[in-house]
Amino acid sequence: MDVDPLLEWARPRLRVLGTALAAGFALGVAATVVLPVVVGQTARVKTFAVGALLLGFGTLGWSGSAMAGRGIENAQRYMDTGSDWSEDDSRRAMTRVGSFGAGLMLAVPLVTAARG
Repeated sequence: MDVDPLLEWARPRLRVLGTALAAGFALGVAATVVLPVVVGQTARVKTFAVGALLLGFGTLGWSGSAMAGRGIENAQRYMDTGSDWSEDDSRRAMTRVGSFGAGLMLAVPLVTAARG
């Protein structure tokens, strides 16, 4: 099996996933360190909950895009809406949302455990 086509296929997808995960992790670290000082200890729980909400929304949106995307594209073409919405764009956006949420969820327990 040739690896180059696989890498060409995976590279942009991993970039989308990785950058959103890193951004979520960075914000999660900042929120876990700063917010408890300003708001109180419940900020960690709320940060984790927001991450879980974003991960769930991204997962649900991604699966909905994959399941109904072609039908929505065909309906838009038939109705001549002039929209640029596409299944690929929607799945990419939902991957970013879900990965960002996963980054938040990953950062909170790691930083909390590291700080003691």
